[in-house]
Amino acid sequence: MDPITVQILSSWDFRPWLLLLFAGFGALYTAGWWRLRRKGRGTLSNGWRLFAYWLAIVTIIIALMSPIEVLSSQLFTFHMIQHLLLNMIAAPLIMLANPMPFLLWGIPTHGRQQIGGVLTRALHRDSKFRTAVRSATTPGLCWLYMVMVLWGWHDPNLYNAALRSNSIHDFEHLTFFFTSLLFWWHATGSGPRIHKQMPRLGRIAYLLAGVPSTMAPGIVISFSSKILYTFYETMPRLPGALNMSVATDQILAGIIMWVPGSMMYIAAALVVIARWLQYEEGHKTVPTTAVSPPAIVPVPLQGTDV
Repeated sequence: MDPITVQILSSWDFRPWLLLLFAGFGALYTAGWWRLRRKGRGTLSNGWRLFAYWLAIVTIIIALMSPIEVLSSQLFTFHMIQHLLLNMIAAPLIMLANPMPFLLWGIPTHGRQQIGGVLTRALHRDSKFRTAVRSATTPGLCWLYMVMVLWGWHDPNLYNAALRSNSIHDFEHLTFFFTSLLFWWHATGSGPRIHKQMPRLGRIAYLLAGVPSTMAPGIVISFSSKILYTFYETMPRLPGALNMSVATDQILAGIIMWVPGSMMYIAAALVVIARWLQYEEGHKTVPTTAVSPPAIVPVPLQGTDV
């Protein structure tokens, strides 16, 4: 591998303020996880939630500070990889970790009581704030927000503007990530629970509805007969293993958005189906006999514990 490629692949753009922010949230979550675990909430504070949260933080750091960030301004392919890491890996991992109760319990007692009181009033069943938030974040609207933001930022003019300005680029990432969190909030059943829990069949349909959000633009980008994002035409081509034409780069980026992007939603739907079948297999009704009535199997709530 040529020296320039080696130098690019070994370069990291560490941002101290972001590292401090991630470390702070990681410490809060870990402290809250530990406190709840000591209180005997083992079902809620199991090890995989803590692992998922820290894996999400590591994924965000890789997306924003590793050579992927450096190469995203040179190659469309790496920019697409960056977006997939944020939207399709980090966002669902955070929601699977159910961060709200753990972050709250990570705060010292006095502050936790004050913040908890505010949240209790804000999220009370009769609260106007809760009603407004619930109306603005229905599953259909959260899906629509994600699609609008994803497709909107892939307009050539907006996309080129994001590549030319660091502040616009950061705003692009924030909107991608926030709308992805909203989508995965419903898919995972994470707290706060202000909506009715989706039935399993509805959750499967909701996840599969995410497929067109990446498939449609991915197909358009891959089969476009012209260069959509002209910013990359102004950038020098990289040598060695990273050397590819602007047209090839665009085709590869579109395929990444189309295939791996779509497969993440399908994989999540398959996990829900597998857990549904496992539940049904493990909770079959006991056959009726002459001496014992049929067993009544309680159906637990879906989603997370808090």
